Amino acid sequence: MCAPDSRGRSRHGLLLVTVVVVLLGSFIAVLAPVASAASPAVASPASANPAVASRAAAAVVCTSKSHPAVAAALAGDIQAARSGRSSTVAVWVDDPGAGISCSLSGSSHFDSASIVKVTILGAVLRKALDQHRYLTSTEAAQLRAMITRSDNNAASALWAKLGRSYLQHFLNLAGMRQTVLGPGGYWGLTQVTAHDETLLLRLLLTGNTVLSNNSRAYALGLMAQVISSQRWGVPAGAPRSVTVHVKNGWLPRATHGWRINSIGGFTWSNGWYSIVVLSMDNPTMSYGITTVEAIARVIHRNLNPSVKTVIAPSAPNPAWGTPDELIPALPAIP
Repeated sequence: MCAPDSRGRSRHGLLLVTVVVVLLGSFIAVLAPVASAASPAVASPASANPAVASRAAAAVVCTSKSHPAVAAALAGDIQAARSGRSSTVAVWVDDPGAGISCSLSGSSHFDSASIVKVTILGAVLRKALDQHRYLTSTEAAQLRAMITRSDNNAASALWAKLGRSYLQHFLNLAGMRQTVLGPGGYWGLTQVTAHDETLLLRLLLTGNTVLSNNSRAYALGLMAQVISSQRWGVPAGAPRSVTVHVKNGWLPRATHGWRINSIGGFTWSNGWYSIVVLSMDNPTMSYGITTVEAIARVIHRNLNPSVKTVIAPSAPNPAWGTPDELIPALPAIP
């Protein structure tokens, strides 16, 4: 027998998915040559639209030595979840306990909007460690405001106090070599990738030499207390038995529409996994959230096949549509 772990998922559940997907894959493989032989060649809709074709060309890559068919199912479901959406997305899934990893456009750059606040949080905690001190009361208040309710004034104050040199030092320590700090005080224009945001979440979720265990627990605690109106995104579809640590960012610009980004770690007593979804080309904030949550829900479902009680999709909130940060026309970054 394989007992469920403390988030209610069972490896038997993953094994059952593996068997089903393998059998289904064999069935499709038998039918595919017949269908292609009988059907005339028809140009796909993507071929008529260069932008759609570009999005379609980006492949979802999921790997797992222990659960290869589950990885294959994940790749197919993520692809299906983004099908027909105007959103340009990047995705990274990191589940070391199950040995499953997925990526889609993992090295593509996106405006960070407010998810960069987790980087600022990490840098403040590391600087306090460097100086062998506790956080000041001002720092603690600013960090809480910045993470739990996405306060922009707090983020700007901490960004300025840290300085670009130290922020870059933290990125170097974290191995976040693809991340480019925003110009001047424009922290929301930091260029991030799904790959680097996954490294950042790993820094918070596992023991390392950059942040102490107390620092990591402090950061995760703040991310678990984000106010309800800002808990949309990657939590959708997660088992209700896990603790959700999330930070979102939302920002419209003249080019590429709304940036809707969501990063999150999902923990229980003996494990964790993380999900990063970055997006742009969303016509509205609500549209982008729908895209992100559709992707998140299929990821959670595949990673937790036996779980029945999950976090529901977000209901529209009156705050949606209000930019998280006001970015003037300059500097002009596409």
